[in-house]
Amino acid sequence: MEQMDEAYRNRAATILQALYATKYAKEDNVPCQIEQGLFLGSIGVAHNKDILKRFNVTHILIVAKSLEPAFPNDFVYKKIEVLDSPDTNLEQHFDECFNFIDEAKRMGGSVLVHCFAGKSRSVTIIVAYLMKKHRMSISQALDLVRSKRPQAAPNYGFMLQLLKFEKSLRGQRQDEFCGRYNHLWICGCCKWYNQSSVGKGWSSVITLSSWNSIQHKFYSDFPFGPACMEFH
Repeated sequence: MEQMDEAYRNRAATILQALYATKYAKEDNVPCQIEQGLFLGSIGVAHNKDILKRFNVTHILIVAKSLEPAFPNDFVYKKIEVLDSPDTNLEQHFDECFNFIDEAKRMGGSVLVHCFAGKSRSVTIIVAYLMKKHRMSISQALDLVRSKRPQAAPNYGFMLQLLKFEKSLRGQRQDEFCGRYNHLWICGCCKWYNQSSVGKGWSSVITLSSWNSIQHKFYSDFPFGPACMEFH
């Protein structure tokens, strides 16, 4: 029975991924330029070779577990295999990602950083890069990224890691999410919690103090399990 359930989840996840990939290929296939030589996007951008060439993209950083290089003979790739889960330690990969971005720039090229939706994992890497490279605060870096890509929304765990990173860079306090990012919305299909700058669609509002009591819901109430983490 468990094997059948696992097979069902895998098939469903594959179908769901294909549907979302098709959606992004049609609706989100142009990269957002964050600064000279640095672009952000979704899987739709990563599969648009003509656009990538037009923007002089030479390097592609994949920040996702289930995605593979679309054009391995045309671009230099690096892959960070992580889920979009608050439990994922993305901070441990910051330096290798920064080095990859800087190497692309030193070679006179440009780098695309992407995950599946271009909202959480890839955004977290770029925000952290801006914080370190340009001595930005987390607020400044997020504001810049959102001015280019309004849907940018790192998950709650990644926001905590960015705040920790900010503290290490600037010595700022991290207590109670600094009172700046303590509102979240919940994905209606999988109960996935994510920081949001707008109230539209909120089904719950919580604070850091209640985080431990609700984090178990990440993998509940959704038949596909953690696979859904790939589609935010």
